[in-house]
Amino acid sequence: MINDRYAYSSLTSKIIGCAMNVHNILGNGFQEVIYQRALAIEFTEHGIPFEREKEIPVFYKTLHVGTRRVDFLVDEVICVELKAIIKTEDAHLAQTINYLEAFNLEVGLLINFGARSLEFKRVNNAKFYKKPLS
Repeated sequence: MINDRYAYSSLTSKIIGCAMNVHNILGNGFQEVIYQRALAIEFTEHGIPFEREKEIPVFYKTLHVGTRRVDFLVDEVICVELKAIIKTEDAHLAQTINYLEAFNLEVGLLINFGARSLEFKRVNNAKFYKKPLS
């Protein structure tokens, strides 16, 4: 479902379509890494540029305090976080928001393959700021 009112709607629709293909073929019940590998195949087949297990630095004030890995960074603009659990919780949504803020990305997707039907949620970064053009 493309909705031009939402940033990157066309791309998020393609990502969700790929996730639906994976869920239709594999169903639920596998570990997250299986869905991650299958989704990478779908992205490649559909010409969707991505980085898997993209590592991001985490800062406290100006000090580097660690790193985290997002499941997918798609086309350098969308964070995709995967789960393979029965039900997502607020903590999973918070994790996705944290990744968006750390990368300064506007849009993310939280996708859960663990339920009987594929679950997905579009997440927006309320703290997103556009960097000025140089």
